[in-house]
Amino acid sequence: MTPDTSPFERQLIEECQQGSVKHQEMLYKQFFGFAMGVTLRYTTARDEAMSIVNDSFMKVFATIDRYVFETSFRGWLRRIVVNTALDYYRRSAKYEASTVQLDEAESPLTVSDAGIISQLTAEDILALLAQLPVQYRIVFNLYELEGYSHDEIAGQLGLSVSSSRVYLTRAKEQLGRLVKQHFHPIDGRFSR
Repeated sequence: MTPDTSPFERQLIEECQQGSVKHQEMLYKQFFGFAMGVTLRYTTARDEAMSIVNDSFMKVFATIDRYVFETSFRGWLRRIVVNTALDYYRRSAKYEASTVQLDEAESPLTVSDAGIISQLTAEDILALLAQLPVQYRIVFNLYELEGYSHDEIAGQLGLSVSSSRVYLTRAKEQLGRLVKQHFHPIDGRFSR
């Protein structure tokens, strides 16, 4: 059993591998929050997030017989959710419309105060990520949160490696500006 899989979750997975619809529903409920959390880093709209989560679970149930317990189930599920979100954006007109021109350079601005960052909640961070252009957000998530390399990101999104690097740099710059813009040092609170 992997460290992230409880005996209950292992039983759910095994029953799903046997085709139990009842256990598929239970697995969906057990991991819905996790999948939604991953999805909300890639989309700002709840209805889109629900579609991505539901499509992800359809893929999970179609391929769960190939899942092996030596690997992390959450890692396996995360990979499916991320790939489903990327598929969604590749098909989406928003993906094409949101392509940021590389010559629209903005001056670099970094957040140097680690104290500000440490006071942000997960909800605050999601709100900040939601304000990024779609491609900045996707590249930031893939590189910083999912651990993809720039080569992998370029392949997934059909970008050049240098574009992936530029999008990541710009995402970090914009996040820095947003933190400074929304953080109130007097009361230590974050506003949206």
